[in-house]
Amino acid sequence: MKTMQVIALTLLCALAASAQVLRFGKCPKPPVQANFDSSRYVGKWYEIQKLPTQFQKGECGTATYSPKGPGVVGVLNRELLEDGTINSIVGQAKVKHPSEPAKLEVSFTGIPSPPGPYWVLSSDYETHSVVYGCTDFGLFRMELAWILSREPTMSEETLERMHAILSTADVNVDKLVSTYHDETYCAPMFE
Repeated sequence: MKTMQVIALTLLCALAASAQVLRFGKCPKPPVQANFDSSRYVGKWYEIQKLPTQFQKGECGTATYSPKGPGVVGVLNRELLEDGTINSIVGQAKVKHPSEPAKLEVSFTGIPSPPGPYWVLSSDYETHSVVYGCTDFGLFRMELAWILSREPTMSEETLERMHAILSTADVNVDKLVSTYHDETYCAPMFE
C-alpha cells in the first residue's frame, strides 16, 4: 500500500509541476447551460482565458466546433507556438447523457487517454462561453476552465461576468491566464 501512495504522490507532484491546476477535494458539480443547443455552439471560438495546462503552451488559441451527428461535435483546437509553428489537434466531443446536453466528454485523435469532461456552464452562442472540466484523482482534483469568445477580445464587463460564473463553480479565477491575440503576431494562424 505504501508503494501506491508514493506512486500517487509522485504523479500528483508531476502534474502540479507541469502547470496543471491541482486542488484538494472532489470535483464540484456546478450547474451547466440549460437547454444547451450544440447546433448553435458550432463555429469558431477564441480562447480569452484559461487555467494553465500542460497541453496548451501557445498563444492565439482557437477552438472550431463542427456538427458530426446527434450529440457529437467535431473539435479542432489550434494555437501558435513560440517558434512560429501552428499546433493543432483534432477530436470530438460527445454528449454524455441526453438529459444533460451541456455535459460533453472530449477525446482527441492519437491521444491514448480517456475522454475528459467539457461542461458548458454558460453560453449565449454569439459572444461568450464558459467551459469547465474536472477529474478526480483520489484526494485531489485536476481542473480545467476556459473563457471563450466569438471575437479575439472580450470586454472587461463580460469577462467579470464570466469570472463570477467560474467562481460559483469554485474555480480560483486568480489562476486564469490570458491568451494573447495580437493581430500581427497571430497572422500565421490565418494564412
